[in-house]
Amino acid sequence: MAEIVSLADGVGRLVRDGDTVALEGFTHLIPHAAGREIIRQGRRDLTLVRMTPDIVYDQLIGAGCARKLVFSWGGNPGVGSLHRFRDAVQNGWPAPLEIEEHSHAGMANRYVAGASGLPFGVLRGYSGTDLPEHTDTIKQITCPFTGEQLAAVPALNPDVSIIHAQRADRRGNVQIWGLVGVQKEAVLAARRSLVTVEEVVDDLEPVPGQMMLPSWAVTYVAEAPHGAHPSYAQDYYDRDNAYYTEWDSIGRKRDSFEAWVRDTVFGEEVSGK
Repeated sequence: MAEIVSLADGVGRLVRDGDTVALEGFTHLIPHAAGREIIRQGRRDLTLVRMTPDIVYDQLIGAGCARKLVFSWGGNPGVGSLHRFRDAVQNGWPAPLEIEEHSHAGMANRYVAGASGLPFGVLRGYSGTDLPEHTDTIKQITCPFTGEQLAAVPALNPDVSIIHAQRADRRGNVQIWGLVGVQKEAVLAARRSLVTVEEVVDDLEPVPGQMMLPSWAVTYVAEAPHGAHPSYAQDYYDRDNAYYTEWDSIGRKRDSFEAWVRDTVFGEEVSGK
């Protein structure tokens, strides 16, 4: 059953140097607070996995936490490039970054296969693209029933998956609603998992369209109010669009990024915010 812990304890117990770590959340409920905690704890040589990596992974890459990124599309949504990601790939700063690129559908199928206990996923995809020429984890297979040519991608089973949700109860059952990406699949595919939540409550009130993760499927739950900021948490707070715009200038230069790490990430730890 899930144990309720502090964010620092959850990251400290679950995330180890060299792990494959997925931080998932699509448009909203992106686990930014957990990402900053990984930076504070100085984790290194991580393989970061994420559909549509945005600024949370720009921060982790720039802080030297990553050695590899497995992803589908990367950018600052609505703004432009991820400059720390670009600097790592092009210039090896602060460390060289290996990349493994898939389509959104390919990543989703990999998570589903991992959550289902299957060795690989199958999809109609990648036809007409050159991704299979650059990504070793995309293979062509023939359907044994129809002879159709399909794409196969290996299952994703992260060492740790981290997501953010609106609520959990004191028994560790997690309740999520709104725009849901692959959070459920990422948790079920992982060997260990941490769910940060806006609040821990005595009882969960039903919400239309909700998704539930039972306590037995989660390792740790940590209360982290505003833990998805600058993304949003439906019915709690809106997306901070100005932050995404500001990040373009923060992340563009190494010195401004290092100042952000010093003043915001470690300053946040000191202030207790």
